[in-house]
Amino acid sequence: MTIRVVLADDQELVRSGFAMILDAQPDIEVVAEAGDGAEAVEAVRRLAPDVALLDIRMPQTDGIEACRVISAETGCRTVMLTTFDTDAYVYEALHAGASGFLLKDVRRDDLVHAVRVVAAGDSLLAPSVARRLVEQYTAGGPRRTAPGQDPRLGVLTGRERETLLLLARGLSNAEIAAELVVSDHTVKTHVGNVLAKLGLRDRIQAVIWAYETGLVAAGSPPLGSPLPGSPPPGGGGP
Repeated sequence: MTIRVVLADDQELVRSGFAMILDAQPDIEVVAEAGDGAEAVEAVRRLAPDVALLDIRMPQTDGIEACRVISAETGCRTVMLTTFDTDAYVYEALHAGASGFLLKDVRRDDLVHAVRVVAAGDSLLAPSVARRLVEQYTAGGPRRTAPGQDPRLGVLTGRERETLLLLARGLSNAEIAAELVVSDHTVKTHVGNVLAKLGLRDRIQAVIWAYETGLVAAGSPPLGSPLPGSPPPGGGGP
């Protein structure tokens, strides 16, 4: 199956470069390019692509507003693009419904991988972007509850809490498997359980939830240390 992509960036050279990389893949086709968010929304409505790559900062309608409309009105999944990993709009973009966030200096292979991952229904968050979210919350960003006190933490097993913590730090499934010394399949099971128990759409929402509840903050405890809301040693499950 061919993954159909709409690519929006107000810088023509960046846009054409990304389009060239993606069109060179046998399973990916760039069906439209756009110079601003309004054009991107129109193209998504008209062409019903699988993935929209959106520059976060564009004239007129920016990438965040385009993402919000696309997420609300269509089944197209979005990946946000930015020049800076300290972009002040990271949190807002993720809340708008973005399924991923990439820097514009992303490696060719990582760009292609991101499109395939998001098209398959998963989501991704670069570790540098996860760090940005940590910085925002430790600087006084909004929290819904006191740190670690959300009652839903009680439904997670100890291993699921560890998985959530590593998710929030921006680790991939393979990296989580290496940290926990388990198989990739086991990690997928834990991630699925975390999302189902917390009522979250995807791993991006899990990251946001972890920061909003204060489960993750700068100087988070290393793996193996008790997490906020964790049961005494021996509690929880595998």
